[in-house]
Amino acid sequence: MKKLIFILLAALLLTACTQEKEQDREAIYMNITAQEAKEIMDTQEGYIILDVREQDEFDQGHIPGAILIPYTQIDFKAEDVLPDLDQLILVYCRSGRRSKIAAEALVDLGYTNIKEFGGILDWPYEIE
Repeated sequence: MKKLIFILLAALLLTACTQEKEQDREAIYMNITAQEAKEIMDTQEGYIILDVREQDEFDQGHIPGAILIPYTQIDFKAEDVLPDLDQLILVYCRSGRRSKIAAEALVDLGYTNIKEFGGILDWPYEIE
């Protein structure tokens, strides 16, 4: 009986530790609204606006000051273009799907201050 209790406790402990480690590895970034992103742009400094669409989409119109890294190239270009892992990065795409993928990829690469605000389709402010 003592052996069975010991085995059950050991299994429970092992499961809890494994779940905790998996949670530590989950990509964490903050979803914000377009309005919150605009507030940051209007009141803060030192952030980067990251457009993760394709070049032709960027050329058709983008948020002023945005830099382009297509979401399919984040793993290859982020280190060179975004050297500060702690810098505030505001991420958007066309509708919000690619920006979520890119935000997760950035967190997986070690970036710590990612805010994803959806797509330019929902951006009611100036574009160039």
